[in-house]
Amino acid sequence: MKGLRMKLKTVVSITIVLSTFIFASVFAEDNELLTQAKKYFKPLPKEIPAPSSNPTTPQKVQLGKKLYYDPRLSLSGVISCNTCHNLATYGSDNVETSLGHKFATGGRNAPKVLNAGFHIAQFWDGRAKDLEEQAKGPVLNPLEMAMPNPEIVINRLKTIPEYVEEFKVVFEEDPNPVSYDNVAKAIAAFERILVTPSRVDKFLNGDTSALTKKEKEGLQLFISKGCFSCHNGVAIGGGMYQKFGVVKPYPYQKDLGRYEVTKKEEDKYVFKVPSLRNVTRTYPYFHDGKVWDIKEAVKIMGETQLGVTLTEEEIDKIVAFLDSLTGEIPKDALQLPVLPPSRPDTPKPQL
Repeated sequence: MKGLRMKLKTVVSITIVLSTFIFASVFAEDNELLTQAKKYFKPLPKEIPAPSSNPTTPQKVQLGKKLYYDPRLSLSGVISCNTCHNLATYGSDNVETSLGHKFATGGRNAPKVLNAGFHIAQFWDGRAKDLEEQAKGPVLNPLEMAMPNPEIVINRLKTIPEYVEEFKVVFEEDPNPVSYDNVAKAIAAFERILVTPSRVDKFLNGDTSALTKKEKEGLQLFISKGCFSCHNGVAIGGGMYQKFGVVKPYPYQKDLGRYEVTKKEEDKYVFKVPSLRNVTRTYPYFHDGKVWDIKEAVKIMGETQLGVTLTEEEIDKIVAFLDSLTGEIPKDALQLPVLPPSRPDTPKPQL
């Protein structure tokens, strides 16, 4: 009996030693991965920093939210910012190219609005320097919201007394508060609260248990294969421009990208690198929306940008990591605002 107890103690002791060794080994590996990851990625702050010319205030955010959801900013009265950048589907409309005025479509997939204020510029070609400038574009684009000019937008808003009063409160120091510039400022202020922290942010803040083993392996591959060279920083992308087809041409490439803005030969097929936050929810992929499967998108990126052929297992692990970038959308942003009613003199929709 005594011998049996000794053997049991020995087994328990060995088990404890092995468990301690395994735990210490995993702990060391996790911390090494965390140290690596923190070199390339940054956790999201609570809010996107605002420029001094447009400080974020609660009243401005609420006005911007109403304008973001209001289809009366379009000529037809049926298209809002949320139509193409649906917050319920992570800022995407999940189609190749969005339907605009009279069912027109453009040539590019709608950029994602969540966390967009962390990017160096807006739109795939970077033609807008910030959220304020970006907010002015779709309203006047004939293929999108199709308003003929800013004056018609403002004339429509000025016939709605509740909006007039709200603009006066939000922009109290502006002698002309209901202006197109202020419409853009309010929408931009709302978009700056659209920050979506995910489990990756918990990991970057030191909680190594926030990711599963498979997700950690995917993160390690994301780093070792070189994906981080373009997709880095706070937004895991959005911080630089890059040619699509560095090593191998993109199979569907027709769009000349940033060249359309700069007319520089070196900017042909160059696009702003997209953020990978919430990427598994924002299909289809790339500037043209031609690829619907996230695994296919990862495979194409490996071949065209890095010159590597990823195995199915590697792709599966990288996708697992990408899925861990799915974040939490601010609850208030998802709650539909009650919009002020039109008046008899409010210009009617034009189809």
